[in-house]
Amino acid sequence: MTTGMFVLQEGSGIIELRESPYASEDLLQSYLADHPALMPGDQINPSAPRRWLLVQRELGIPGEEDGTSRWSLDHLFLDQEAVPTLVEVKRSSDTRIRREVVGQMLDYAANAVAYLKVGDLQEAFATDCARQGKDPDAVLRDVLGLDLEADAFWQRVKTNLQAGRIRLVFLADRIPLELRRIVEFLNEQMDPAEVIAVEIRQFEGPGLRTLVPRVYGVTAESESRKAASPRGARWDEERFFGALRSARPEGVQVVRSLLTWAESHADRID
Repeated sequence: MTTGMFVLQEGSGIIELRESPYASEDLLQSYLADHPALMPGDQINPSAPRRWLLVQRELGIPGEEDGTSRWSLDHLFLDQEAVPTLVEVKRSSDTRIRREVVGQMLDYAANAVAYLKVGDLQEAFATDCARQGKDPDAVLRDVLGLDLEADAFWQRVKTNLQAGRIRLVFLADRIPLELRRIVEFLNEQMDPAEVIAVEIRQFEGPGLRTLVPRVYGVTAESESRKAASPRGARWDEERFFGALRSARPEGVQVVRSLLTWAESHADRID
């Protein structure tokens, strides 16, 4: 039985919308590129909803140091903590969505961490902004609400890549049960990487179209595993500065300056 949903429209009563497939995978990719909020940041992290900056669509990923592109990733986003978010889009009618896409994504992730250069990402983002007549630094501030300089943000991207702190997102109109189980397992086992699936179902009716997103993979088990450490909850940058702001607000700017300096001089920061 086909699942439907209902819209109450003033003057027209209740209008039934029926679930319908996307005309093409490219259409779903275009929707995501134009409206990154289709990946619901509040479902991924309710306490600190994720905001998305699209770096590039169809991003080339090399398979060796200084090599040419070997794979093409559907989308690369960054969130407000400079966490690289790799997104691969498939329609549920594509049989590769059940298992093959997992190996494909792990290929992307392993080689992105090893060989992606932050300078190339920054250049790709700047080129896309120039095409739209926008200032890259202004877009960073407007989209992510950042209170730090652009160079410091990109240095943080580099730090996250080196530490393997990335997010893998499988996105489709329907997430099959087999893929959902794999995603939940990977997300519980992988740290600091995060693995999730986003389902964006499409419903259509007379003159109406609705997209309904839902996130899979963020389980209580995965959250507890990633938060656990020998000394209690894991300290990340957001939690550290939140605690500092509460205890010593006058010291936040000083510590920010120290961190910015360290990010441009150190190979890794924990």
